[in-house]
Amino acid sequence: MRTRLGWTHGVFIAASLVLIFLSVRATGADFGETAQFFVRGSLGGPAAWTRTLKEFLPLLMLGTAVLVALRAGLFNIGADGQFTVGALGAAVVVLRLGGASGMLLGLAAGLAFGALWALPAGWIRAYRGGHEVISTIMLNNIARLLTLYLVKGPIKDPDQQGQTTATFPTSTSLPEITLPSGTLVTSGLVVGLLVVVGFWIWERRTVAGYELNLVGANPTAASVAGVSAKRVKLGAMLASGAVAGLAGAIFVLGHEHRFYANLSPGYGFDALGVAMLAVSGVPALVPAALAFAVISTGTASIQTLGVPRGLSGVILGLTLLGVAAVAGARKRIAHE
Repeated sequence: MRTRLGWTHGVFIAASLVLIFLSVRATGADFGETAQFFVRGSLGGPAAWTRTLKEFLPLLMLGTAVLVALRAGLFNIGADGQFTVGALGAAVVVLRLGGASGMLLGLAAGLAFGALWALPAGWIRAYRGGHEVISTIMLNNIARLLTLYLVKGPIKDPDQQGQTTATFPTSTSLPEITLPSGTLVTSGLVVGLLVVVGFWIWERRTVAGYELNLVGANPTAASVAGVSAKRVKLGAMLASGAVAGLAGAIFVLGHEHRFYANLSPGYGFDALGVAMLAVSGVPALVPAALAFAVISTGTASIQTLGVPRGLSGVILGLTLLGVAAVAGARKRIAHE
């Protein structure tokens, strides 16, 4: 089995490298130089790591949010909207309160706003049978348009021409941590890692975690065992939205220090890929999110060579296809 899987890995990796090579060459760039810029821009020193870890944190937390829903058999396509609304909630609080208390209440507001934004989709799915993919996509659009309206009017900084709030008071910023290597990260990274560890322990060691996986695997069996699938599905969607909203709050309090239009470049959609790569186990969220972050910062750095950032989509797509192919091979071989 290992030999056959080894061949599967080898063939796919070789084919992926060929496709990436051809994609780069199609832009007219030198592949060797592009690879050097890619590595240097994402992993080549403290400044590169600072950029990569900035991308890593929202991908990690939103990947966790999506995975929580997946465990209950739900596809939370609305993580991006929940992230945005959570960031908005944090911004409104800290702009009015300030100080350490404002920062803590801002984090709590982000968590609460994210959960509330996920509530309609969770309730519709659990008690009315409406598909959460449709409702969460609709809520994404509403979140984008609502926050755009607010940041263009009621909460816009009158001293700025752009669609943005005022800069948050310095006292509301999350503390920064300088790693021994010189890499600068926000303390929100610690929160994100604690969320992953907490979810892993909760899933493995609690009755509620067992019920979550049971409902996701077989709702009928869960009902026979006395577990309310409706309650679990609603709770999973609320928890998923809460984590996504908290991610948005950490993003604006730890990195941007203001809220502005179109805050998320699509973290919620990339998080779907992160969660799919980690579907076999919660700890896999960390390397999956890091891989996505490296690809994002790496492809941003090679744009100076004329290589479009869309190459990241090619690399991510090949990665997901590779995981799916290997998983399918494992399953097929296991049944032989």
